[in-house]
Amino acid sequence: MSFVPWPEKLDYTRQAEEVPGTKRAGQTAHYRNAIWGLVGHTPDSIQTLPQVFDIGLAKSRHEPFLGHRPLLSSPSTDTPVHAGYYVWQTYAEVDQRRKAIGSAVCKLFERGGWEGVRDGGREMQTVGIWSANRPEWQIVDFALHAYGKVGVSLYDTLGKDSVEYIITHAAIPLLFASSSHISALLKLAHQGLIPCLKTIVCLDSLQSEEGHVLREWAGDVGVGLLDLGQLEEEGQREVREPMRVSKHDVACICYTSGTTSTPKGVILTHGNLTSVTQTNLYGNTFPGGKGRLLSYLPLAHIYERICQHFVVVSGGSIGFSTNNPLALLADLQLFKPNFFPTVPRVLNRIYQASIAGAGDGVRGRVFREAVRRKVGVLRETGGSGWGVWDVVVFRKIQAMLGGRVALITCGSAPIAPEVMEFVRVALSCDVIEGAYGMTENCGTCLRVLPNDPHSSGTVGGPQPCNEVKLIDVPAMGYHAEDRRGEICVRGENCFGRYLKDDKNTRETVDAEGWVHTGDVGEMDACGRIRIIDRVKNIMKLAQGEYVALEKIENLYSASPLAAQLFVHGDALQSYLVGVVVPEPVHLASIASRILGAQVKAEDAKALAGAAQDEKVRAAILGELDKEAGKNVLKGFERLKRIHVSLDPFTVENGCLTPTLKIRRKDAYNKHKVELDALYALGEPTSSQAAAKL
Repeated sequence: MSFVPWPEKLDYTRQAEEVPGTKRAGQTAHYRNAIWGLVGHTPDSIQTLPQVFDIGLAKSRHEPFLGHRPLLSSPSTDTPVHAGYYVWQTYAEVDQRRKAIGSAVCKLFERGGWEGVRDGGREMQTVGIWSANRPEWQIVDFALHAYGKVGVSLYDTLGKDSVEYIITHAAIPLLFASSSHISALLKLAHQGLIPCLKTIVCLDSLQSEEGHVLREWAGDVGVGLLDLGQLEEEGQREVREPMRVSKHDVACICYTSGTTSTPKGVILTHGNLTSVTQTNLYGNTFPGGKGRLLSYLPLAHIYERICQHFVVVSGGSIGFSTNNPLALLADLQLFKPNFFPTVPRVLNRIYQASIAGAGDGVRGRVFREAVRRKVGVLRETGGSGWGVWDVVVFRKIQAMLGGRVALITCGSAPIAPEVMEFVRVALSCDVIEGAYGMTENCGTCLRVLPNDPHSSGTVGGPQPCNEVKLIDVPAMGYHAEDRRGEICVRGENCFGRYLKDDKNTRETVDAEGWVHTGDVGEMDACGRIRIIDRVKNIMKLAQGEYVALEKIENLYSASPLAAQLFVHGDALQSYLVGVVVPEPVHLASIASRILGAQVKAEDAKALAGAAQDEKVRAAILGELDKEAGKNVLKGFERLKRIHVSLDPFTVENGCLTPTLKIRRKDAYNKHKVELDALYALGEPTSSQAAAKL
C-alpha cells in the first residue's frame, strides 16, 4: 500500500462537507472529509491485521523492526541500568516467532478443549496480555491476529480487582504476562477468583530458582505455567500456516480505563482497526517513507496500537522505551524517532520546562521574542518551518526529542492553544492535534490539516473513514442549530457493541450505528470542531448552574504552575474547590517571591512548608484565576478555594486510570478531609481571600 499525498493546495476554509438531505430536527447534517469524502473498504484495501504485518514484511524483510535496550543490571535492582544501544529483530525474525507462537497457542486450545467467551451470537477464543510495552507484547499480538484468536490487553498498572474482573468477564483461559505479574495471578487462582484461567505463559525466562518455585506454586493451584521460550519451541516443532481471517472477525477486546465505573470491553474487528490504518495513509507520510517510533504509551490503549500499525505498514521500525517515565527523554535522545505519538501531559511538560528554563535575563528576552515572531508567522501562514530562530533558540528543545521528529500526533485529552502553538514553533514539525477519538472508534474521528494557521484549539474535521454530526444537548443549552452539540461518529472504524453489556451498548450506539462520544463540540464555518464541553461529569451546583468538571480541569491545567489539578463540586454548595499539585519550579518561584527568601525546587522540605503558607496558596490561586480569566470562565465555574498538595495523583495510589485520567471518586476520597474543610469555611467573599486552607 502507498501513501496518498495531500492535494497541491489545501483549502482550509472547507474541511468538512455536508451530506445533502441529512439534516434533521435536533441534529446537524452529516459531515464527511471535504478532501477525500468517506473512504470505505475496497477489494484492494487493507482488510485484516495479518495483511498489515505482511505489507511491512514485504517492504523490509531483513531490516530492523522491533528493538529494545538490554537490561544490564539485575531485574530486582531499584534503579535498573539499560544498555546505551538497541538490539533489533528483523521483520523476518518476527515472522518466524509469530508463527511459532501462534501454532503453539492453537495446540494449547485444542489440547485443553477450552471454550471461548460467547456474546452477540459469536464465540471468541480470548487470550490475555498483561505486561508493560516490550517486543514480546507486539509479537504475541501479531500471532493472535494471524491465528484467529482474540487479544485482550490488560494495562501493566492494573490492580487486583480490575485484573480479576477482566479475566473473568472475557473468560480468558490463556494469559501472557511479564514475570512481575505471575505471583499476583497465582494468588488470584489460589483464592478461586479466576477459575477460567488455565495456563499462564511468562514472557521472561523461568529457568531459575525463582522460576522453579513459581512452577511448583502454579501446579499447586492447578494452573499451567511455562515461559515464552518453551512455548516457541513447542510451536517450532509443528509450524502451521496462519489462518484465513476476514474483516468481520473480532481482533481484540479493548477495555476502557474506567474513570467512573467498571471497565467496558470494546469489541473491535479486523475491519474496524484496518480502516484506521487505511485512513492514516491519506495525507500522512514519514521521511524516507518509513516510520521510526519509540513505544512508550501503553500498548493496552488503542492509541498506541493504531500508531504502531501505521509504522508497520510503512515497513518502519519500533523501539521500545525502558518503561521509566523519568528516562523518557534519554530514551528519545538515544532512539531519535521521526514519528512521536504523544499526549498533552508530555507536551505540557516540554512547554513548562522550556518557559521555566528561559529565565528572565537577556536569554529569556531573546527566547520570548523568538516565540512571539514564530507564533506570528504561524498564525498568518500556518508555517512553522526551520529558520534562524531554530538555530539560535529552539535547537535544544528539538534535541530533547532526539532532533529528528517530523510528525507528532497528540490525542487522549484537550490541550491549550498556546501550548500547541508553542510546540509547533519550537519543534518545527507537523503537529497533529486532534488525533481525536476514543476506544469505541479505534482512536480515530477528527484531525487537523497540516499548516492550518487557525487550527490551534480545534481537533479539525472528519477523518476519511468516518462521518460526524452534532446533536442537541438541551440540558446544557447546546443546540445543533447553532452548530453546537454532542459529537456523534459513524464509520467502519466504529465498534458495534460492548462485551456482554447490552445496557451500555444501547446508550452508546444508536439504531443507525452512530457512536455517541459524550464530548460536546462546536463546528466553525470551515468545518473544524472544537471540543467545548463534556456530557458526562456534569454536576449541578446549589443555585442550579451546570458545571463540566473535566472541561474546567483541562482549562486550568494549561497553567505552567499546575502539574496536576482536581476540581470538586458539591451539589449543596454554590462554588467549586480543588486540589492543586504544583510544578516544583513554579512553586519555588512563587514561594521565594512571597516569603522573601530563596526556596529551591530541589528542597522538598521548604516546598512542603511553602505549600502550607496562606499567602503562597493565595498567590497560587491568583495565578490560576488568571488562567480562568483567559478562558472566560463564568464566576460559578472558577475555583474559589484550593488545597495545595505535593503528593501527586498516581496510578499506584488509585487516583489515575492507566491512561492517566483522574478517577474522580478516588481523588476526592484521597483529599476528602481537606476538601470538606474548604467548604466548612463558608461562602467565600473573594477568590483571593479564599485560599485559607
